[in-house]
Amino acid sequence: MKRYPIISAALVMSMSAQAQIMTLKECLETGISESYQVKLVSISEEKAANNDSWLYAGGGPTLSATGSYSGTLSSNDATLASDGSTVSNRGVLDHTLNAQLRAEWTVFDGFSIQATRDRMEELHNQGTIQTRVTIEDYIANLTTEYYNLVRQTIHLKNLEYATALSKERLRITSERYDMGGDSRLDMQQAQVYFNSDSAKSLKQHESVASANIRINRLMSNKDLRSVHVAADTAINLLTGLDYESLYEDMMKTNSSLLRAESNRTVAQLDRRAVQSRNYPYLRLNASYGITQNIYGNSTYTDRLNWGPSFGATIGINLITGKQRVQERNARLDELTADITIDQLELQLRANLDDFWQAYQNNLMLLELQEQNLKTAQETMEIAQERYLLGNLSGIEMREAQKSLLDAEESLLQVQYDTKVCEISLLQISGRIMQYLE
Repeated sequence: MKRYPIISAALVMSMSAQAQIMTLKECLETGISESYQVKLVSISEEKAANNDSWLYAGGGPTLSATGSYSGTLSSNDATLASDGSTVSNRGVLDHTLNAQLRAEWTVFDGFSIQATRDRMEELHNQGTIQTRVTIEDYIANLTTEYYNLVRQTIHLKNLEYATALSKERLRITSERYDMGGDSRLDMQQAQVYFNSDSAKSLKQHESVASANIRINRLMSNKDLRSVHVAADTAINLLTGLDYESLYEDMMKTNSSLLRAESNRTVAQLDRRAVQSRNYPYLRLNASYGITQNIYGNSTYTDRLNWGPSFGATIGINLITGKQRVQERNARLDELTADITIDQLELQLRANLDDFWQAYQNNLMLLELQEQNLKTAQETMEIAQERYLLGNLSGIEMREAQKSLLDAEESLLQVQYDTKVCEISLLQISGRIMQYLE
């Protein structure tokens, strides 16, 4: 059947001039590079990478330089023991200048430095995982919105076709009325149906525009009114999804599960760091300094001292009640991480089963709706022929038209629901990135 879009020429020219045809892959690539959310999580990952170093964990020496100046202004009276006379000094100014270069190095700290270094490395890994979680969520959301745009566009075409049918029916009814074949009531009914279908078509333009706005927001496009046209003209489904392979991939590569396992590793390293305080520690230090004293009233006018100094400190914490509490809490944190992983695995299996069941049901519904649409199309063709011959009433023609539109919309809805289930299955199994391929 030939379809006649009911869009004004001006609107068509405006949309064609502004619209940007994009594939799903192009949308995702542009969105990931421009998304504010992805940029923010990438910054957090970079910060974690900067902290992932031996020096940041305290494993290297520290070097500092200091300088100081001090002065005293004093007056004094002194009585000599030999003859009892008094010696007076007034306004005596003494100066002290000091400069020092100091190095300190913790050679051993009960494995605390190593535990901290490993923790920084794991936090860096967590940053990478969090970036992946954010990107996967972003891909799932944008892919859903992309196919929502496809759905809304197809819905618009279906409504425009329905409007075209109503317009043709109005033309036929008007001609028959002029020739005395149809009644005025028939013509008025045809006019009402045409107006109703035209209103639905115009209203659907709003839904298409809203879908574009959501895509622009997700892609961080400041021009929210920018018009996108999906390159896909149908909601295409992937083939070959298998429950067992989805389950295996989920248990190995699900980003939420990887993040939970990383949290457990961090908890184990925190416990190691607390336990390291039970070991002795060894710290070395060395410095080189210069000190100059300038005297206002003394046997010497000034004195200059310089040279190195060095030392070592060894110790162990004998009794620290707070540390015992921290060790118990660290074990509890580790236990919490283990339970969280078990809970998450159970939740993921439940979600996978739910998505898979919905996916399978939608596939069966899809076959039924495709058969229903084929029947509705054949019925519409017969109804059109009978209506042109005058063997079908306007109400019966309208029912056939409505049945066709309902069949188209039911099929479209099931296709979209199946696609959403597919997106959820790929995300939970860690395969969502394949939409970028």
